[in-house]
Amino acid sequence: MKYDPTTILSIVEQGYEKNKTGIYSAVKRNGEWIETSINDFKIMVRDLALGLYELGVRKGDKVSLHAENSTEWLIIDQAVLSIGAATVPIYTTQPGEQIKYILENSESKIHFVSNDDVFAETKPLIKEISNITAVISIMESEHKKLKTLDQVLELGHKKGEEDPSLFEKLRNDVEPEDLATLIYTSGTTGVPKGVMLTHDNIARNALAAYEIFPFDPDDYAEPKVLSYLPLAHMFERTASYIYAYCGVPSYYIEDVEEIKEDFATVKPIYLVTVPRLLEKVVTGIKVKGQEFSGIKKRLYYWAVNLAENYDPDNPPSAWKKKIADKLVYANIRELFGGRMVGFNVGGAALSPNIARFINGIGIYCGLGYGLTETSPVLTGPPEGELRIGSSGKPIADVEIKIAEDGEILAKGPYIMKGYFKMPEKTEEVIDDEGWFYTGDIGHLDDDGWLFVTDRKKSLFKLSTGKYVAPQPIENALVNSGFIEQAVVVGSEHKFCAALIVPNWENMKKRFETTDHKFPEENITENKYVIKRIQKEVDKVNADLSKWEKVKKFKILKDQFTIEEGEITPTMKVKRNVINKKYKDVIDSIYADEESEG
Repeated sequence: MKYDPTTILSIVEQGYEKNKTGIYSAVKRNGEWIETSINDFKIMVRDLALGLYELGVRKGDKVSLHAENSTEWLIIDQAVLSIGAATVPIYTTQPGEQIKYILENSESKIHFVSNDDVFAETKPLIKEISNITAVISIMESEHKKLKTLDQVLELGHKKGEEDPSLFEKLRNDVEPEDLATLIYTSGTTGVPKGVMLTHDNIARNALAAYEIFPFDPDDYAEPKVLSYLPLAHMFERTASYIYAYCGVPSYYIEDVEEIKEDFATVKPIYLVTVPRLLEKVVTGIKVKGQEFSGIKKRLYYWAVNLAENYDPDNPPSAWKKKIADKLVYANIRELFGGRMVGFNVGGAALSPNIARFINGIGIYCGLGYGLTETSPVLTGPPEGELRIGSSGKPIADVEIKIAEDGEILAKGPYIMKGYFKMPEKTEEVIDDEGWFYTGDIGHLDDDGWLFVTDRKKSLFKLSTGKYVAPQPIENALVNSGFIEQAVVVGSEHKFCAALIVPNWENMKKRFETTDHKFPEENITENKYVIKRIQKEVDKVNADLSKWEKVKKFKILKDQFTIEEGEITPTMKVKRNVINKKYKDVIDSIYADEESEG
């Protein structure tokens, strides 16, 4: 289906009448869910837009937003867009100097922060940023110079009484080709680049992506979706517009550590996620079986094995599925609230084993593909179809082709207008014919399904001349219940090696079932820990080519984190950071390389 140019404001407005719950969205704060009605949402958008107008925001201006996911985040975004200004979202985990760069580079006029804790990172720097005319705190603030959201809402309410037609006039002036957002890519290398996306880029992408959603809201009483990925990322952001368009309220969690309880309370029908969440859930399910014994344990792992080998083209017999469902799968689905229809996975590669398992237990799990620069969705499984390991087919109006070197190229109305103030960088990725060079390696099968291998920059060459794509190997390693994170290295060396962070909780449980005491010191050097990890590495190696096998590894105690800059907010490894930070560890792996085969 082809879509006419439109705006984000238009598709959100269309969803008001479709909403059966009366709730636009909800946020969890201090353990309590706070729901906001559609009517209240619309009033606050109007008042805030006019309040920002009174503070000098005009069409074409930029407004930055440094906050956790919340209903207020959505209100601010809609208010900014209603004036014809552009939203500049910032991750809560970004360091102060990077935030300063974004605020200055984007020429943001107004800066929103969620609270004093979030503002603390930029407070010492904000007075140096001359383009910021006001800082507004969503919550009450101890800083007297900060305005509060309530104050600006009050300002806008008064303006609305003075000029009742202004809000509609401002909204009606917004055109599809107007800039809607500047998204600064967190990236795995280099300085953040401001991706320019228009209303039309995002709105049409949302409509096309909705075509392949695995559910129809009309089929469910009071449908809800749960959200935990940052709205600062285009994947969750576009999803939020899709939910609004189809009339389904988003429920924003407070702490990802509490997501199990949130599933039980909200009982969502859908979730967009990065692979890591599902990997951890599936690992937990596998480990759970160790608590059983005898026939119960054998039946549990029989059902788990059945799901792990799920094939959509050759599903298990009805009687096997019925038994497995009654004994195991129904209980697993309850972990997600009991109403979950499907997961849409993006942001990183999803292990085929995880995809098989989730689909095998009776919950749709589809992998899509896209980038911030593509608004973001390019491909996804067509409705009712699934091909394990594939990122699906191009959505409406998208063309995909593979360059001679294997790079994935994309073309269509969702491609960004360019990088803000970086014409040279834009020319590097968009050619004269409009093809966007994604930087990913992959291939199309005979039926047009896309398979993504890895980032082009992640590929490395061994000294033997063989090329290695590390991501599939890493995905296989973290499928183990005993491995939390893994980074494969080996560029210009004879063989592949890995830095491995064990799942210490599961490791401790394994020790409890043996005669060995869990070590309190020198944990990474413990011979039983090393032996357990070696066993998991050997399992993965069994399915790899000779040059891909992980011949050596080093165990690390602490996880890679967003705060330390080792991974992105969507859990992608920053290889340049890891290679630099752990250079001595990697060097020690290859110290005896000359003696290796």
